[in-house]
Amino acid sequence: MSIATKSASALDLHVHRFVPATAPGRPPLLLLHGTGGDETDLIGLGQALSPGSALLSPRGNVLEGRAPRFFRRLAEGVLDQDDVRRRAGDLAAFVGAAREEYGIAAPVALGFSNGANIAAALLQLHPGVLAGAVLLRAMVPLTDRPAPVQTLGRTPVLIVAGDADPIMPQGDPEKLATILVTAGADVTLRTVTAGHGLVQADLALAAAFLARLS
Repeated sequence: MSIATKSASALDLHVHRFVPATAPGRPPLLLLHGTGGDETDLIGLGQALSPGSALLSPRGNVLEGRAPRFFRRLAEGVLDQDDVRRRAGDLAAFVGAAREEYGIAAPVALGFSNGANIAAALLQLHPGVLAGAVLLRAMVPLTDRPAPVQTLGRTPVLIVAGDADPIMPQGDPEKLATILVTAGADVTLRTVTAGHGLVQADLALAAAFLARLS
């Protein structure tokens, strides 16, 4: 496992960790933590869900108090739309630089909460950056989005929502699924018995989804 310290590159946009692949054929994962996490937060989860995959794990660049995030929010459930767009662009550039530096294919995002939201924004704003996505507790990141166009070319996406999630706006998982389907993605939406935190059912669904991409 390495912490990169390259200079004069889009790789510098995020402090991150990279774990090389040990199993040929496993998709590389882009690990995107929730509020308060960092570049170490989802390494163990990525290894458990897709053993042998290359892991690329950036830290969010926005601080809410002392808690890292991938973009600003104005209040609980109210996202800063301009910052979502800016940070998604930075993350797209980072992924491109990391692919060149580490010699990996387009990654599959594995995102939780704030990390799932920035992954959803990447899918909408920068199609082609991700080869797929697992969105755990994602909400609609762009309320001022333009009408979707068919740009995602059957990109596989798994959305897993909690049926008692107190943070999630009512109906957002279904809205997000519709947005991504309209943009051409192949979306699977599942709801588990849970709040905002992850449960074993989330992990089982994510592992099965990632195994199908190998």
